[in-house]
Amino acid sequence: MTLQQLRYIVALDEHRHFAKAAEQCMVTQPGLTIQLKNLEGEIGIKIFDRTKVPLRPTLLGTEIITRAKKVLYEAEAIRGFVVNQKNDLKGNVTLGVISTLSPYLIPQFIKAMKSIVPDMHFTIKETGTGQLLHGLQTGEIDIALMATPTGMPGLREYPVFNEPFVAFLHENHPMSEEEYYEINQGDKPYLLLLQQEYCYNAQMLDICGLTDRYDKVNEQFDYDINSIETLKNLVRAELGFAIIPQLSVINEKESTLFKPFKDPKPVREISLVTSDTFSRKLLLEKMSQTIWSCLPDSLKQDYKYKKIQWNDSPYFINATAGSL
Repeated sequence: MTLQQLRYIVALDEHRHFAKAAEQCMVTQPGLTIQLKNLEGEIGIKIFDRTKVPLRPTLLGTEIITRAKKVLYEAEAIRGFVVNQKNDLKGNVTLGVISTLSPYLIPQFIKAMKSIVPDMHFTIKETGTGQLLHGLQTGEIDIALMATPTGMPGLREYPVFNEPFVAFLHENHPMSEEEYYEINQGDKPYLLLLQQEYCYNAQMLDICGLTDRYDKVNEQFDYDINSIETLKNLVRAELGFAIIPQLSVINEKESTLFKPFKDPKPVREISLVTSDTFSRKLLLEKMSQTIWSCLPDSLKQDYKYKKIQWNDSPYFINATAGSL
């Protein structure tokens, strides 16, 4: 028994004519007749007396049609409830954001969203990719703003924008006066990475053509770096070089310290990610539009790019084995 079959018998009761009922249901008359026979065969009861003209329901058929109307009414109520939930712009939502993006985008996002969805309350958590994935799977996080694709089952990804990577150099770097940066062997041992940010590190290693990180950038110190800003200051102190997201230098006055790559530029895809059961589609649309409006014009222009993934990186797989 299906909802469609119930719709057919209700339409037949209303029109008492196969052709008119079929037209209302947008199905062929033979198709409607077959479905009626299937339903009657399944329940073992004749719903309509076909010997009468016009067609009329049997005594038991009348009761079945009455119950069918109630079922269809409830089904429509459920559909209406779901639509309202999808379009609901009230309540609470927990938004997780990767730490390599949050400082450079979330302040503008918060400011813009205050007027767009004044009845929504956001709890924003800045953390690493592993924690975001775990939070999405456990329900602790409703939406994550992060680099994709994740390659994780049970998640849905809604791409918002591509963010280019740029090289961050110190003043005495051999390429500090060049317009563009090109990877060279001499820089690779001095590539600065972030502790625990395995997806970010995997992307950096990919760009540099490396399969794993160097154990030491300096003979005397091991670096346990947790923020882009600390990493940039280490570069300024000539303790290494870095490749960082473009948004992290959007307000930099020291324009000679960062260099774009030539086309195709390496980029990371930034998406809103939810569990596959998350239903508030209108909220996702509003968030996506707001994020896009907060971006500088330079990120909205067309250019040739190469998307740098992280979930299939041998480094990432080895570094996160057993933790995700």
